[in-house]
Amino acid sequence: MQLTQPNHQLPVNPDNARHFGMIIIGDEILSGKRSDKHLPKVIELLKARGLTLAYAEYVGDEPERITAALRRAFASGDVVFSTGGIGATPDDHTRQCAARALGLDLALHPQAKALIEQRMQDVALEQGKTYDSGQADNLHRLNMGVFPQGAEIIPNPYNKIPGFSCGSVHFVPGFPVMAWPMIEWVLDTHYPAFFAKDRWLEHSVIVFGAMEATLTPLMEAIERDFVGVKVFSLPSVDHPEYGRHIELGVKGAPDAVTAAFAALCDGLTPFQVKLGPEMVRS
Repeated sequence: MQLTQPNHQLPVNPDNARHFGMIIIGDEILSGKRSDKHLPKVIELLKARGLTLAYAEYVGDEPERITAALRRAFASGDVVFSTGGIGATPDDHTRQCAARALGLDLALHPQAKALIEQRMQDVALEQGKTYDSGQADNLHRLNMGVFPQGAEIIPNPYNKIPGFSCGSVHFVPGFPVMAWPMIEWVLDTHYPAFFAKDRWLEHSVIVFGAMEATLTPLMEAIERDFVGVKVFSLPSVDHPEYGRHIELGVKGAPDAVTAAFAALCDGLTPFQVKLGPEMVRS
């Protein structure tokens, strides 16, 4: 059975946009042995391209849970980045779980094989040794290039050991020094048509002396009257500068946000609340 590769440039969501998600795999994250650095970095990489992260999921090194999470990712049609678990040690299950979730066999990817062998030759040369392709540990390392049939490789500029893509789900190592440039490569290679650097704006204002419940009808009215604009409310009780307040704002296409924010401010007038500084993010 071969995996049919969808065109990365074709939107699959009805709003002609791509939704981006993450699956972060590893017991070391959930046990607290290591802190996850991927989530804030991917948010940063997406934001630089005018994109946002729709969701993220943390999963330990349990094959059944990984497989279930990947089945959801494949079924979603979203662009999903999966970090961790693609090595060849007993606690690395992601490659096998991806194949299981897709109902595909695993196979040594010929391009991945060539890249891994090149890496092993480079290491042998650095160590002043002769590369032996038949050596047991070198043969074992080729398992890092065993992917679901039909997968495409993701180049790894750090050490040549590739990640892989199955449709719009992309698998990279858990090491940030490898994963982050690989994720950037995927974004810039497959999804530039969805970049929206100049098509997104967020405008908010600090509101003092108001309760979210009181402002909810106004927020609902703004979303109803300005299609495509999202209203957000971020309350704080102990902010070091503003103390108790609500950051109230709108986000979406710049033209729509400009009009919606003006309407939001007008709508706040009857509440006789005190307004603080405004914030604009793009």
